[in-house]
Amino acid sequence: MKVLVSDNISPKGIEILRSAGLSVDVKTGLKPDELKAIIGEYHALVVRSATKATADIIEAAKNLKVIGRAGSGLDNVDKTAASKHGIVVMNTPGGNTITTAEHTIAMIFSIARKIPQANSSMAAGQWEKKKFMGSELFNKTLGVIGLGNIGTEVAKRAQGLGMVVIAYDPFLSEEKAKSLGVEKMEIPELIKRADFITVHTPLTNETKNVINKKSISTMKDGVYIINCARGGIINEKELYEALESGKVAGAALDVFEKEPPENNPLVGHERVVCTPHLGASTQEAQENVAIAVSEQIVDYLVHGTIRNAVNFPSIPADQVVALKPYISLAEKIGGFASQIAEGAITEITLEYRGDVSNLNIAPMTIAAVKGLLSPILLETVNFVNASVIAQERGIEVKETKSSDAGDYHNIITMKVKSKKKETVVSGTLFSKKDPRIVKINDFTVEIVPEGQMLVIYNNDKPGVIGNTGMTLGKNNINIARMHFGRKNAGGMAISVVNIDSPVTEKVLEEIKALPNILDIKVINL
Repeated sequence: MKVLVSDNISPKGIEILRSAGLSVDVKTGLKPDELKAIIGEYHALVVRSATKATADIIEAAKNLKVIGRAGSGLDNVDKTAASKHGIVVMNTPGGNTITTAEHTIAMIFSIARKIPQANSSMAAGQWEKKKFMGSELFNKTLGVIGLGNIGTEVAKRAQGLGMVVIAYDPFLSEEKAKSLGVEKMEIPELIKRADFITVHTPLTNETKNVINKKSISTMKDGVYIINCARGGIINEKELYEALESGKVAGAALDVFEKEPPENNPLVGHERVVCTPHLGASTQEAQENVAIAVSEQIVDYLVHGTIRNAVNFPSIPADQVVALKPYISLAEKIGGFASQIAEGAITEITLEYRGDVSNLNIAPMTIAAVKGLLSPILLETVNFVNASVIAQERGIEVKETKSSDAGDYHNIITMKVKSKKKETVVSGTLFSKKDPRIVKINDFTVEIVPEGQMLVIYNNDKPGVIGNTGMTLGKNNINIARMHFGRKNAGGMAISVVNIDSPVTEKVLEEIKALPNILDIKVINL
């Protein structure tokens, strides 16, 4: 078995691969054409963030069995293309948790006490004590948006500094929040109360530009904003304007919309501290993730054991053919339910009815839980840790089985409970392999769960479909499919529109303003 290491990783990881009898080539800095020309020779590819494992490179990887990312982020790996070719994609979630949390705290200190600016002034021969008057952290309120592994570690360290911690996380239960000593709340309330705001979420449709002109306007005067998560969560142009106006006292940024940033006015701003994506850049963290990914690759190639895979669960080989379509269906049901549910989730129930109830349902449940958590947690959740993460977030998972599938041969239903309401999504397989969502709450539908979709709740009145189509067409957004459901004629109805390109906030606002439109949600699967 041959392994290609195409990005710099710790020598300790390379030694683990070679000690297991694998042939290892270290070739860093390859251009895409160079990588494509040689990838067909290899059975495993180890990357960090520099290598882009795109669909055309994966297409050329005729012998590739596994792609391992020494780190958590997988923006540089086409997971869909890898899955289609049966290539396992694995990462090392948690390997850089502590180092990123520590960097966040360091950034908070830096902007509060103006340490980098004072250092530069001293290096220039100045002694400007009055210019660099700082702020104490003690008794200040830290708002943490995203209380996953890193956010939790930041919260613990901030509490040790005497800060009051408030937090938002869609999967955080009241009980879990109390055990962490933080006050749980929604984002609008958090940003009004916080003196310091730090974001620790993936970049998704829901989190993109969550810090923007509108949200900044509701913050305290003199607020400090920190981003060591993903570029794009903060609207950089509107943050710059808020810094210039004095509304925001300071910002600390480790990540940017474009990296490296070009002609970005935030870089070099007198009240901004910038670092070049150093969150995971410690010797300890890089050794940890290199060792972890190397051990995982050895386990898979040598022993056939899959760990920390983001696109494949651990199931016996003799059950793969029967279970794989249902695993895919369960994951899509979970992903769909997550994006239409409202409020912090406290409990999910999975019902397996028909012949599917006779199969091994454990991998399906894991897939459904992964699908539920993925829209928010993205690369930090996989088939191995999904159940553990759900348990840590205080989400109870239940299963039921029945031989009666009603009008279908097989059907899987997920019931998602929150303190706001219960959301129900059911799905089945057409032709034993094609997933379909056939029920959303009280609406009977027939949806192909893939790509980007708009779920529109509306009054069942003439013109809704035409107006929606015209609005999308006017904005050059092509409709791939449309599905409809209603409770009764003239009552409440649902329209699900598969679209070929993303919608902007402006387009969504245009659709919301149409007659008889009640609500709209964007779904990505």
